[in-house]
Amino acid sequence: MSTTLLVVDDDDEIRELLCDYLTDAGYRVLAAADGDGMREQLSAHKVDLVVLDLMLPGEDGLSLCRHLQAVPGLAVIMLSAKGSTLDRIIGLEVGADDYLAKPFEPRELIARIKAVLRRPQRLEAASEEAAAETQHFAGFSLDHVKRLLTCPDGETLTLPRSDHRVLRELLEANNRVVSRDQLTRSAFGRDHHPDDRSVDMCISRLRQQLRRAPAGEVQILTIRNEGYLLSIVRSEAPH
Repeated sequence: MSTTLLVVDDDDEIRELLCDYLTDAGYRVLAAADGDGMREQLSAHKVDLVVLDLMLPGEDGLSLCRHLQAVPGLAVIMLSAKGSTLDRIIGLEVGADDYLAKPFEPRELIARIKAVLRRPQRLEAASEEAAAETQHFAGFSLDHVKRLLTCPDGETLTLPRSDHRVLRELLEANNRVVSRDQLTRSAFGRDHHPDDRSVDMCISRLRQQLRRAPAGEVQILTIRNEGYLLSIVRSEAPH
């Protein structure tokens, strides 16, 4: 079965051009001009990835991206005429898998789409059994299927896809340092660049959640010039 993409953009010309280009690239492509149209398409079709414009009439792309986090297995690439680092960080913070500033080379969009779709497939093929389990550490429970993090106080949080992938990599490293390069490939399916702060933002959000553990029991350490290490002082006994 071909991969199904949904292009959400209120500019008729851009939306049509993107749909034509992506169709020529071999994808099945649906289109919507706003949030209502996006929801209608999602309710009627199984979509693998949404190409979502940030600036939309009514409900904007950031709000819609938060909504899309509740759809299992759905990837999101955000498009925006705003190309600043802050705008990119905000887009990734709300759960977008990648962010592309307008104007962009269509071939780059294709490359980003392939990278975003390839990463989840590789993870599922490599660790299908592990992904179906709930992992326990330092009073936390992490459901890898639903991306649910249950905290020691009982509160349950749905992690953005990028945050979940980073946390899973750190847990699987088993007290070893994980480089920014590896975390960037895991979370976003692309190589790390020196000015790319996407993984750092994931780490910052995860640190806020992990502070719910007893003091010092679990923390993400920055290892200078190497990467990050998840330190768990006292983990739960195996089940």
